[in-house]
Amino acid sequence: MPKDFPRARRVADQIQRELPELIRQEVKDPRVGMLTITEVEVNRDMEFAKVFFTTLGGQPEHDACLQGLQRASGFLRSQLSHRMQLRVVPKLTFVYDRSVEYGMQLSHLIEAAVAEDAKNAPPSLEEDDASVDPKPISE
Repeated sequence: MPKDFPRARRVADQIQRELPELIRQEVKDPRVGMLTITEVEVNRDMEFAKVFFTTLGGQPEHDACLQGLQRASGFLRSQLSHRMQLRVVPKLTFVYDRSVEYGMQLSHLIEAAVAEDAKNAPPSLEEDDASVDPKPISE
């Protein structure tokens, strides 16, 4: 991973805070529905910013939202310039973030493996001990 530059990281954080509000209030494109900005990466010369987002729905909804965001990227950049104190606002590139889907798939696989293990596992010693009456200890 490249070295993290503090100023680029601060700019990315501010873009990540400002963009959802701008998209919700200013973008009128019906293709851009409810979305979540998951990450913003700004290169060190702050010329380009990759904006990672997720949406609800299937692949057609993701593609439509991506097209709407790409179409609105110039408008969003100009709106960011009014809100941020920067000489040059980075050019925005939107990327659909598949990490949430991947994480959900892994969670389902883990749950299925745990359920399969529980179904195939022999009874444990603790369950056997619970079914037997404890003997009183005589002194």
